[in-house]
Amino acid sequence: MTGQVGQVELLAVGAGPSNLGLAVALEELAPELAESSLLIDRNAVIGWQQGMLMPWATSQVSFLKDLVTQRDPRSRFSFLNHLYETGRLDDFVNLSTFTPYRVEFTEYLRWVAKSLHKVRIELGREVVSMRARRDGHGAVTGWITTLADGAKINSRYLVYGGSREANIPPVLAGLPRDRVIHSTEYRQRVAQLSGELPYRVAVVGSSQSAAEMFRALREDLPDSDVAWLMRSIGLSSDASSKFTNELYYPAFVDEFYQTQPAAREQILKEMYRTNYSVVTPPMLEHLYADRYLDRFNQRTERRLVTMVDITAAREQGDELVLDLTDRRTGAVTELHRDVVFLGTGFDTRMPRLVRDLAADLELDRVDVTRNYQLELGVRGAGGAAACYLQGVNEQTHGISDTLLSVLAQRAEEICRDLIAHRARVPATAVSGTGAAGL
Repeated sequence: MTGQVGQVELLAVGAGPSNLGLAVALEELAPELAESSLLIDRNAVIGWQQGMLMPWATSQVSFLKDLVTQRDPRSRFSFLNHLYETGRLDDFVNLSTFTPYRVEFTEYLRWVAKSLHKVRIELGREVVSMRARRDGHGAVTGWITTLADGAKINSRYLVYGGSREANIPPVLAGLPRDRVIHSTEYRQRVAQLSGELPYRVAVVGSSQSAAEMFRALREDLPDSDVAWLMRSIGLSSDASSKFTNELYYPAFVDEFYQTQPAAREQILKEMYRTNYSVVTPPMLEHLYADRYLDRFNQRTERRLVTMVDITAAREQGDELVLDLTDRRTGAVTELHRDVVFLGTGFDTRMPRLVRDLAADLELDRVDVTRNYQLELGVRGAGGAAACYLQGVNEQTHGISDTLLSVLAQRAEEICRDLIAHRARVPATAVSGTGAAGL
């Protein structure tokens, strides 16, 4: 496919829940546009939190926050209909839970992808750049997306719904990549290690992902010495309640978007502990039961090391050496490890592809409208194209933006904005935005 040029009206980068939700909305609300829409993803299979698909791991949100139910509970693309069509509805009802296993939610996403009739999906297609296409006056008329194999895709509309980038603490960035494993790659990378060898392991972070890796390592590397490092005084439960959960409602997005910047910062700060650097109560109970039994059996190879900063890290011979500074005393000790697992979350900046696109558009910063449309600035305005950003707008749309909570409603809002945009600028008036396949 090297050098090949394709043409679609709408290109969506990323085939995760956000863009799959948009694909469903397109098929149900804008079928004509759906027929000229393409989703691409760098991965070879449809997945969700692929690195953390432990067999016992569950979603942290209700199955009702699927790709469509909060937009249209009668849709054939609902999670419940997936269970019905795959013959598992009775079993799920009998399980008496709102939170399905991650592995079955991933199967739901794959079922949705296979059930689409109009929107196309192509996997194994990695994007290396997204650039604006301009007319003679400088107005943006479309987008040129370049793939790793050299192929280019021209589109009138572009939707970025890719994942955020893993956060690698700067102090660890210089360590060999094959010995530092972020949670996004846990399942794939731990499978490459021998479960029979006694590795010396460090887990870094105090988040849900760190907790799940610490638990999983008990089975994946059973004979290993595992030190769980964190800056906090200990593990904390998420601070969510039925009251704070109302701030995850799709309806709250309007209120947050209209709020003054200082108040937005206050809301995000107060809501931080409902989603970040915390562990769910059920996981805390499980971890503490394991800790209790370890103490009972006088096992010390799995331990929590609290209130420490990793102030230096280096490769020394065949091992990694981490300098740990005790936050209480200032004392520095060395921890010798073979491998480090990171539960350190994601980079809070816009993804690199979006930052590069903003630079191409000569934007000082990335701003989006209430309906998630990228503000193109003075130079780019007036053209026939539009770009939308999904899942990266927490600062303007609230803490729920990176989660499943508002996904279905957001897909409808973007879809209806696209419909309105196409009505204002008919496709026949746009040069070079046909619907030819790749």
